[in-house]
Amino acid sequence: MSLLREHDFRGLFLADTASQVGTQLLMLALPLVAVSALHASPFEVGLLAACQTLAFAVIGLPAGAIVDRLRKRPVMVAADWARAVALASVPMAWWLEVLTIYQLYAVALVLGVFTVFFDAAYQSYLPHLVGRERLLEGNSALEAVRTVAHLGGPSAGGYLIQLLTAPFALVVTVAGYAWSALCLARIRKREERRPASGRANLAHEIGEGVRFVFGHPLLRRIAGCTATSNLFLAIAQPQILLLLARELGLGAGTIGLLMAAGGLGGVTGVAVTGRLARRIGQGPTMWLAIAVPAPLMFLVPWVQADWRLGLFVVFEFCTGVGTVVYNVTQVSFRQAATPEPLLGRMNATMRFLVWGTLPLGGLVGGVLGEVVGIRDTVLVAACGACLAFLWLFASPMRTMRELPVPSTSQ
Repeated sequence: MSLLREHDFRGLFLADTASQVGTQLLMLALPLVAVSALHASPFEVGLLAACQTLAFAVIGLPAGAIVDRLRKRPVMVAADWARAVALASVPMAWWLEVLTIYQLYAVALVLGVFTVFFDAAYQSYLPHLVGRERLLEGNSALEAVRTVAHLGGPSAGGYLIQLLTAPFALVVTVAGYAWSALCLARIRKREERRPASGRANLAHEIGEGVRFVFGHPLLRRIAGCTATSNLFLAIAQPQILLLLARELGLGAGTIGLLMAAGGLGGVTGVAVTGRLARRIGQGPTMWLAIAVPAPLMFLVPWVQADWRLGLFVVFEFCTGVGTVVYNVTQVSFRQAATPEPLLGRMNATMRFLVWGTLPLGGLVGGVLGEVVGIRDTVLVAACGACLAFLWLFASPMRTMRELPVPSTSQ
């Protein structure tokens, strides 16, 4: 955490803190607006989840090429303000009694578009800000923010939703995006913009990013693993929320408190990632972080509004540990293994591949929820999630103590 003594990284850290707290509330509040305020069906909740991530599949690749042409910090600032304005329309429409599920779909789509640009710029900006030799330290600090937000955000957000109702609780997320934009605007270190004369056409630049990812034997394995895991998590997550809120009749505060177990697991993951990587190696750390928590999803369909809520807590906690360990390891490797001019396109290509499965998962989960029921849908998702680690296990990463980084990317 010594990076926090540096002014510019501290600005990014504070921006990320505000954004992550708001995002954790958004993940709980937006679907609860649909479930509790608009009485949405399982399919409508799944479709809302698909709208939130559809942009990664539609514009993910060109967004990365565009970001590589621009300075990253102004892109992030503009994306924060755009998300704040779009999201502010939800409580305003609810106050005017004109909110509909179709407006939620539209807002989710807009949020997704600007999140694509923000994320492509954000992951490409860190190497510029801290240097490649401090990427693991920087990613660990930022992942700590995410996990602490995951720890306190859902529980605090759940009670805030009960106090203010879900639509008005979104004002906190609006404020988080605005604060993030202000913190980013205070960063002093300036980037050099690529000269227009040295650029190829957009399609060629997109192709360079795609060829780099698919041509890299480890990056394409990481993409396959993450995409598979995300697909089945996207099938399960909206249905799990419906299970807790509608079938079990739990309040928003209780749901948030249960989901905070994932944040506690994330804090644990931050503490053990470095030790695991040193003890068993980076490759085994990565695939074990996916393989070990996945079977615990089979516990969720057995949850009832009694002591069996503990089964959900176990699932959330272990998933939180695995997610953080996996993310810190693989994101740091991706950033270190990629030449700086390709960072935006590499990140956008990876996001296209690994988040492009999320809208499909949301739709499949919504259809399955209507046809076979919520609990059986989660069982289907659990079966698929158990297969994701095979992408890494059936590769040289199964035993690699250190993932190779080409000298040309240093």
